Amino acid sequence: MERMLQLGPLALPWTLLILLAAWQLGNLVHERLSARSGLAPGPHGWRLTLAALLAARLGFVLGYPAEYAAAPWSVPDIRDGGWQPWAGLGAALLYVAVLWLWRSPWRRPLASGLAMFVAAWLTGLALLRATAAPGAADLPTWRGVALDAGSVAPADLRGQPVVVNLWASWCPPCRREMPVLLQARQAHGQVRFLWVNQGEPPETVARFAARQGLPAADVLLDTPAQLGRTLGYKALPTTLFYDGRGRLVAVRAGELSAATLAHHLAQITGPARPAP
Repeated sequence: MERMLQLGPLALPWTLLILLAAWQLGNLVHERLSARSGLAPGPHGWRLTLAALLAARLGFVLGYPAEYAAAPWSVPDIRDGGWQPWAGLGAALLYVAVLWLWRSPWRRPLASGLAMFVAAWLTGLALLRATAAPGAADLPTWRGVALDAGSVAPADLRGQPVVVNLWASWCPPCRREMPVLLQARQAHGQVRFLWVNQGEPPETVARFAARQGLPAADVLLDTPAQLGRTLGYKALPTTLFYDGRGRLVAVRAGELSAATLAHHLAQITGPARPAP
């Protein structure tokens, strides 16, 4: 479950901040040990980083061949947040192993830097999990009025997977991801998708929903943007994924691609099955 650091309108995932801090520590160890051994830091730190990033991206892309085959131009677009971290770590370990086989003088400093990175990364993730507020990962009790005048509270939907999308019509990434969400809704009939508009008047929401073909019963009005503040997610779009037990399993702050949406849906439903 993703947690964010809110800096005004900017939302930064804590997992990303932990990753960057761990990389800085690992790189510092690598450079210090290289200098102590009379070696220039050399290109290996950056080469290893690049190899790990490429492997992490490729590992994710290969996991969703149909989604990326339908939109191949999105493969290099890393803004969708699609990474496979263990593939990246595997590439980094392979890089260090090659240096050991070649008996490179940089092998010990680089291996020590990688060990520091892994230790700091895993420790940070463990602390993040340990400090999660109890009850903060449950379906919210907030209740909203849908465009069809029905009243919907996400907490009442416990028993089925639920996707809550916080959006606004003025937000370009929100508009771009709407077709992806609609296609997923059609393919995953067991999942309830809720589009909770943040801060716009009903007539604006109704016009936009009609143009996009959004189901009126699943588009909720939140004129004071209360739900986003309550959940602690102010950035738009933000999409929250709850499993059938009402637990928050994943959060995506930013635009969803078909692949990243499929990835998060699998976390709450299991592998996707074609619609009957």
